[in-house]
Amino acid sequence: MPLPINIQDLLRKQKIESNRIEFKKGWNPDKIYHSICAFANDIDNIGGGYILVGVDEDENGLAKRPLVGLPIDSLDKIQKEMIGFNNKIEPYYMPRVDVEEVDGKYVLVIWVPTGANRPYNVRERVTATNQSLCNWYVRSGTSSIEAKGEVLDELRDMASRVPFDDRGNPNITLDDISAFRMRDYLIKVGSKLKESFRADNMEEILEAMDLYDGPIEDRTIKNVAAMMFCDHPQKFFPVSRVEIVLFPDGCIKNPDNMIEAPIIEGPVPEMIDKTLSYLKTNVIKEQIIKQTDDLRSIHFFNYPYQALEEAVTNSLYHRDYQEREPVEITIEPHGITLLSFTGPDRSVSFEAIKKGERLCSRRYRNRRLGDFLKELEYTEGRSTGIPTMQQHLKRNGSPRATFETNEERSYFMTFIPIHQAFIEQDSLKDTDVAQGVAQGVAQGVANENKDLKIQILEMITQNNKMTREKIANNLGVSKKTIERELKKMPMVKYVGSGYSGYWEITEK
Repeated sequence: MPLPINIQDLLRKQKIESNRIEFKKGWNPDKIYHSICAFANDIDNIGGGYILVGVDEDENGLAKRPLVGLPIDSLDKIQKEMIGFNNKIEPYYMPRVDVEEVDGKYVLVIWVPTGANRPYNVRERVTATNQSLCNWYVRSGTSSIEAKGEVLDELRDMASRVPFDDRGNPNITLDDISAFRMRDYLIKVGSKLKESFRADNMEEILEAMDLYDGPIEDRTIKNVAAMMFCDHPQKFFPVSRVEIVLFPDGCIKNPDNMIEAPIIEGPVPEMIDKTLSYLKTNVIKEQIIKQTDDLRSIHFFNYPYQALEEAVTNSLYHRDYQEREPVEITIEPHGITLLSFTGPDRSVSFEAIKKGERLCSRRYRNRRLGDFLKELEYTEGRSTGIPTMQQHLKRNGSPRATFETNEERSYFMTFIPIHQAFIEQDSLKDTDVAQGVAQGVAQGVANENKDLKIQILEMITQNNKMTREKIANNLGVSKKTIERELKKMPMVKYVGSGYSGYWEITEK
């Protein structure tokens, strides 16, 4: 059965984090089953991983093109061997397997979702005819290592806690899942499953997408299926909605003067789209200032759309869907507050939250939901949401966003301040003041772009085989941002193929 993901995204290590993808040049069952066990244990709760057999990698960890591939006559033999090797994992675990043809070669793709009965151990040598030692394995960066000591204790302690979105829900039936929404998703992400999709084979599609839980005689549909593909998921997750309230004079100064927007409900992608559409239509405003000494005008916004996009997506991605509380968005003259329940995992320190930069969590509350949103390009993962938000605010000349939670981590609040010029709109009628604001915005944008270009150049100079993804990860910004900046830099050029190439400094 085809996988619910595009093979090219896996080969390019796009949308899925690189530490969740492993390339193997050839079929080596002993090593490969160590990785299967590690991905199934998923000690960091990131959603398991993918092993691509028949793919060699270059020095940057990317797939070498054209691919090595596997002989076509070996594919059936390997899949038959895997049936026996799966029995050497305790408790029993069966990864999902698909064969993809790329570059005229055949690649075996092994999808390893997080196991429901972890922790798992596997024979040290699954190919041995005699009994061999059983070990527990976990992922450490991009490698699979044996779990020992405190790591093994942690695996045993936390592995039984399956995130809510990945649990089966006996109340969700097949009739609750929209065939239209599922097919639309598969088309958008470019999955081969769309080719075999029919309304009468929904059970097969759900099985292929790992959206069933439990044994075959008592299967239940997972919560994430309703979050993504149910027309009315609020029947299973009450109060999972977005409520927007505007206070034209401020909620403290005049709490009685308020405007309540229509409540936003539906599956998570739809809530994100509707919320952003409302903010774009009713809240975001543009200011244009003509300069006396320059024909070009300065454009800036009260709130940059991209910053709100990150904030809204994060609020609906990371919220606790067991809490009967909405995501609350409060709009006041001085800024926008987004409040969601509950707060970030305790592995994120108060210092990191107060600093408002990159929040790296050891455990993701909604790891499967995050995978779906990444495939739809609502989020990039890799903890880049807040850095991206701050970057767009800076480029707009706006103050930085701030973040807040409490000791119990019962809530998470994001505050995005309005651009100062919109607070002082009356004073903008004065030409000198207007020019001062224009110069400040222009200088801020110039400085930001200059800083980023310098950082990119420094990285390429230090390592003349830098990929877009590596630059983005090291600088904590999105890959799209890096791509946009590289296009403006004639002093760099791209060398090699579209998949395995890199950037280097030109003679200019």
